[in-house]
Parts: sequence; structure tokens; C-alpha cells
Amino acid sequence: MKKISLALAATLFAATASVATAQDWPTKPIMFVVPFAAGGGTDAFARPLAQQLDKQLGQRILIDNRAGAGGTAGAAIAAKAPADGYTFFVGATHHTIAPAIYPKLPYDIEKDFIPVAMISRPPHVVVVHPGKVQAKTLAELIAAAKANPGKMTYGHAGNGTSHHLAGELFKLLTGTNILAVPYRGAGPMMQDLVAGHVDMAFDGMGSSANQITSGTIRPLAVAANARVKAFPDLPTAAEAGVQGYEVATWYGLWAPKGTPPEIVARMTKEVQTALKDPAIVEAWAKNGSDTPDVTGDAFAKVIASDIARWGKVVKDANVKLDGN
Repeated sequence: MKKISLALAATLFAATASVATAQDWPTKPIMFVVPFAAGGGTDAFARPLAQQLDKQLGQRILIDNRAGAGGTAGAAIAAKAPADGYTFFVGATHHTIAPAIYPKLPYDIEKDFIPVAMISRPPHVVVVHPGKVQAKTLAELIAAAKANPGKMTYGHAGNGTSHHLAGELFKLLTGTNILAVPYRGAGPMMQDLVAGHVDMAFDGMGSSANQITSGTIRPLAVAANARVKAFPDLPTAAEAGVQGYEVATWYGLWAPKGTPPEIVARMTKEVQTALKDPAIVEAWAKNGSDTPDVTGDAFAKVIASDIARWGKVVKDANVKLDGN
């Protein structure tokens, strides 16, 4: 009986301590590990969200940009972080592509993380440098690419990112040969596109919206089944003649495996509240995104589905690291 009592006492103590931890949390700044360079699509959503959560939680949310290896370097760092509720990972669709691209990842996106919430869901957009590419429509771009096989270039955010696979899917659907040029994130890629070092990109709307508005890049079509409210004159890929070209880069928040469930539940609730804030809704709309309400198990199902979908694209396009 004594052993049973001691075991019961230990269980009750652990449960009480867990509840106390959740009630007190957060008592210090929280780190968001962002696995891409500053200035990309992930930053476009992670930073405003962090600022809103600052207000709600009463603690700073710090952004730690850890670029490299198509976002997998930062994911590996986040997976090994202490599961104490003070480190979260802001990843993207890219992390459902990585298992098919990288043969030996040092983490498992489904086993080493707890899905908290999807935070945004902007579609991709086909954009070109207006000085290097004369095409004004998607049909003209395809014609130019076919007339110059292997000579035109597209920049992407890194091997295995959705920007990369969006380009390869476009090539499959249009029968074109366009050279892929990898970067350490959408930010550096966009700098080179604006400078004219690459011809085009199949970019997330989050990192392209401001440049489209300023006129430094020219959009040809959005890879979605409906036009984007922020750019109502921009046709969908289907309207522009390419059927089945629908690609969105969703961004999400994860906690390292082992993070107390009470803290995960609290962060989930805070993110849901933040995404309803009028300033966030407006900022997301300008970047072509809705404010999704996809959390927990529902988010986990999206992750599993996309791993299967993009795995097929990787196989069909014969995408390999040494071939980029």
C-alpha cells in the first residue's frame, strides 16, 4: 500500500506541477525558430503574428532565423530544442516536401513535433523580371521557354521547398525546360529576381505581394482556383491556360515533441485569437492569404496529406538534390 500511495502521490504531484506550469506560462521570452533568411514569405507572416502574440501573452516573441538546406537546418535545430514551451517552430509546406528530397533528415516532422496551428495559406504566383522577360501573359512565357529550352532561369527558396516543387510542377504541366536556381530562402531569391539575376520565380504570394505592388516584378498568374482579392485583375493559372496548376505555401506553428499539452493548448488558443485581430486579417489579405482555422489533429492531417502529394510530384519530376 505504501508503494501505491507513493506512486499515486508522485502522479498527483506531476499533474499539479504541469497545471501550475501552464497557468504561469509564459514567464520569459519565447523563441520562434524560422528556418529561412529574413525577408521571405515565412517572415512576412511570422513577424506580425509574433508582434500580436507579444501583446496577448505579455512576453516578447523573438524570431531566430536559421536558414539552410531548404528549411531543414532550422527544423533540425527546433526539433532538438528543450520542450519547455519557450521554443516553437514556424515551418511551411516545404517541410512536407523535404522527406522525399532529403534521404537522411535528422528529424521527423510528424514524430518530433506537435502541430499547433496553420497560420496562413497564401497561393503561389508566377512572376517575372519585367526587364529580362518580355512576356505579359502565361501563354507568352510558355512560348518563350519552349523557344529557349534550358536557357531561362527560375529562382526558388531552396531545394525541396514549395517554390522549387511549384517550378517543377509547372514544367511538368507545360512541357518546358527552365533551369532551377536555389537560394537560402525566398528573401535572397527575391533580391536576385528584382536585380535581374534570374528570369522568374514561382513564388509564394507572401514574399511577392509588395514587389508586385511596387512594380519591380510582373505577375502573370496565380496558382489558385480563384483570384486573389488583393490583385483582382491577376488571372488564375487555369484562366491563363494551364489547368491543374494549384500550389499554396501554407505556414504553420509547431512545438517540439514533449511540450506540455496544457501549454500547446494555450498557444493554440492564443494563435486563434491573434488570427481574428483586424490588423492581422488585413495584413494577411494584402499578402494574398486567408486566416485559416486549422489546428491540432486537423493540421496533422494536412501535413500527412501533403507529404503524400509532394512525394508523388518529386517522383514524377525526378527531382534530386544534385540535379538542381
